[in-house]
Amino acid sequence: MSTPAPYIALALQTTCFAVNDAADLETSRPRMLASIQRIAGQITASKRFVGADVRLVVLPEYFLTGFPMGETASVWAEKAALEIDGPEYQALGEVARSADVFLSGNAYERDPHFPGLYFQTSFLIEPSGKLVLRYRRLVSLFAPSPYDVWDRYLSIYGLDGIFPVAETELGRLGAIASEEILYPDIARALTLRGAELLLHSSSEIATPIPSPKNIAKQARAIENLAYVVSANSAGIEGIAIPKASTDGSSKIIDYRGLVLAEAGHGESMAAYAEIDIAGLRRYRHRPGMGNILSRQPLGLWRDALEGHDVQARNTLTDADGQTLTPDRSFYAERQRQAIARLADKGII
Repeated sequence: MSTPAPYIALALQTTCFAVNDAADLETSRPRMLASIQRIAGQITASKRFVGADVRLVVLPEYFLTGFPMGETASVWAEKAALEIDGPEYQALGEVARSADVFLSGNAYERDPHFPGLYFQTSFLIEPSGKLVLRYRRLVSLFAPSPYDVWDRYLSIYGLDGIFPVAETELGRLGAIASEEILYPDIARALTLRGAELLLHSSSEIATPIPSPKNIAKQARAIENLAYVVSANSAGIEGIAIPKASTDGSSKIIDYRGLVLAEAGHGESMAAYAEIDIAGLRRYRHRPGMGNILSRQPLGLWRDALEGHDVQARNTLTDADGQTLTPDRSFYAERQRQAIARLADKGII
């Protein structure tokens, strides 16, 4: 396995233009393609300014669509979820080719195996234009996840398809979606499959006080001796929520938990920094107190967690294994049932 030369990663802080007012995909698609062209210009200009060694660009969460605001799963899938290998992915592949970068982002996506549903998907496209990583968000309060169709999803994609890690010329890369940075087990599962850098597309409140997500980004880097490249949006246009509610603080964190660069508010290329995979690999091989990754008694955690399946799996699959389409009440009821399980076990 060759070791990459140092390169620059950029967490591009760009505005999201929502598609909630669109009727269907044919209406929303021109808006999404226009956003891709706009972002292409920003990437090209940023690389000219920063330098030709910009090799990785991470975009914010759901940067093409915004998020559902009351739409059912089937309605949102119809107007905001991309088709696998559809024109939006082709256009993003062309951006990666033209700029000669690895391009990561997050979008809603349909899967023909699960009609009526969508999955929030983090992706990585290599400079050839080929998509080399597709990670579906596992924990979400108001959206379907692979865990809701677990048995069938696992039979189709396998565990490596649930926790994918791409081995690239930039190192081994994994992805975490948005608030999943708060769940240490996801980052650990990716790290145990080799991830050295975590691609984190987010859309979150930026604040001068230590927010849960910002604390978690540094914690995940420290726990796993991994880089975290976290891109937040520069606000969301086209919905009633004030635009700047999700704006700012895109950042790059190294494997010791040090913030190497951080953007302010508004559209920005300020969150860029050098990634030194060789240094990370040396650090991971160095004995000592700081090598937390090597000091994990993982069997202990397995035994302690066994039997505590708080949120049920397969909640969107019927007795015949067919996909169910949830209504809006499903998500609230799912959480109420999880809270009840915690109470029944005396945990809360």
